[in-house]
Amino acid sequence: MGTRLDPHRLRVYVVTSATLVPGLGHREIAAAAIEGGATAIQLRAPELDDDALLPLAREIAAACRDRGILCIVNDRVEVAVSAGADGAHVGQGDAPEAARASLGPDRVLGISVRDADQARAAAATGADYVGVTVWSTATKPDAEAEGLDGISAVAGATPLPVVGIGGIDPTNAPAVIEAGATGVAVISAVVAASEPVAATRALRDAVDRALGLAGTG
Repeated sequence: MGTRLDPHRLRVYVVTSATLVPGLGHREIAAAAIEGGATAIQLRAPELDDDALLPLAREIAAACRDRGILCIVNDRVEVAVSAGADGAHVGQGDAPEAARASLGPDRVLGISVRDADQARAAAATGADYVGVTVWSTATKPDAEAEGLDGISAVAGATPLPVVGIGGIDPTNAPAVIEAGATGVAVISAVVAASEPVAATRALRDAVDRALGLAGTG
């Protein structure tokens, strides 16, 4: 198994994108998410090669470390290790077993899953949490939406924390939590917001209320 990850560190999980809003890059998104109260940030930069991604990952990992925020790199496991990030998130086609081996026992591994069987396999691989696409979204058009029932099925199949992603915002985040998710991951709800800091804060407030953590910091 992977690290003993505090599930509360996954509750407001902002995924970066430099393609949604012109002029708004990964650094700016990460900074806004940190200021707004995100508990985890995933650097997702498929447009960058490893050489360009590594210094960016180091910078964001350091900023997250200073605030006690989980820093995850999407797909690029070796970059995550070299940058000193907390871990990596991979999909079903990204050799999860190899990712666990490369990360070692002390870094976090997240794996995207679609159903209970994949969730159980992720746990056996050594995942620390699993991600499930809840609703369809333009930012991840290839991901099949599993709905709230999918969240419930996965949460019931594994003791691992479950993070919902896809079409989530402060208005529907509580339903995702009530369905069994530990936290919610968002891209557009923060990146495409007119005020990303305020959008992150609103999401944090909604999730904390749903988890009964409002006012606990």
